[in-house]
Amino acid sequence: MAAVTSLGLGKTMEKKLHSVGIHSAEELTEIGSKEAVFRLKEKYPGTCVVILYHLEAAIRGVEIKQLEDTCKAELRDYFKQL
Repeated sequence: MAAVTSLGLGKTMEKKLHSVGIHSAEELTEIGSKEAVFRLKEKYPGTCVVILYHLEAAIRGVEIKQLEDTCKAELRDYFKQL
């Protein structure tokens, strides 16, 4: 299993993801950015929508600025419901 950092996420995010039960890049990809940010927000209430964008971009293997506006809008709508 690949480390979360292999997706381009930093060590701090890796530690936070580990603390909510996500221990590999494969696990993150399997559960998806929405479930991951849901878990993070429960444990770290200060989690912001930008984290959701970063997780989605990492899973897709793109830079955050390459996420389509429609994708960001969908993620933003999801985040507002948390």
